[in-house]
Amino acid sequence: MTRFALTVVRHGQTRLNKEKVIQGQGVDEPLSETGFKQAAAAGIFLNNVKFTHVFSSDLMRTKQTVHGILEKNKCCQDMTVKFDSRLRERKYGVAEGKGLSELRAMAKEAGEECPGFTPPGGETLDQVKMRGIDFFEFLCQLIWKEADQKDPCSLETPSNCLETSLAEIFPLGKNCASKFNSDSSAPELVASVLVVSHGAYMKSLFGYFLNDLECSLPETLSKSELTSVSANTGISLFIINFEKEREAKPTVQCVCMNLQEHLREMTETC
Repeated sequence: MTRFALTVVRHGQTRLNKEKVIQGQGVDEPLSETGFKQAAAAGIFLNNVKFTHVFSSDLMRTKQTVHGILEKNKCCQDMTVKFDSRLRERKYGVAEGKGLSELRAMAKEAGEECPGFTPPGGETLDQVKMRGIDFFEFLCQLIWKEADQKDPCSLETPSNCLETSLAEIFPLGKNCASKFNSDSSAPELVASVLVVSHGAYMKSLFGYFLNDLECSLPETLSKSELTSVSANTGISLFIINFEKEREAKPTVQCVCMNLQEHLREMTETC
């Protein structure tokens, strides 16, 4: 069995986020001043976490966020980020650049409701889900191949460090698992992956974890919270266990969902 940690962070706030304007893929808005400060705060919170892989959407708001996070990290400042278009936000077609209220009006006119409504030129929810599954399966295969090529003895110390760095950073309690590793017999982590993406995309991916892979949840976390849209720079942590055979479904443990501890001291005047 191969076991790795997956930390998923939503990008920082943009001006259009605050104004409730849909960006999707076609409106490539940079972070606002608040967004840069959120990214830095997330980086400070994660500064002792040892990431082995970093992936990001190739849109500007995620690029700037991942840069802000790594800039504060004590272990990964020089790590190469892999930008992947599969991590982009849902494409909203003609609704991009328009207000959320306009999207809802378009849906109502079509006799549908958000988020199930697909504007002309946009992606369906199923298409977004398939992008997420494609990336997740690619990630599992990448981690397995890299772990399989390494000497097990060489993994022992780094693996312990990976798990320790996460266990020390993520607080337990509200919206978190009662303990970091629910299975004392589980193998050590072979990798710790950081992914920076977008709200609707993350909601879809987490829904896949919950509904298709039957993700285990902390006792204090409800299913509705798991499938809600993350706040800007909200941080979620999952532990993934899988076998190399593609027929066997990975098992997913949600350690922490939409953590916002790093934003407590920030004010809206930023």
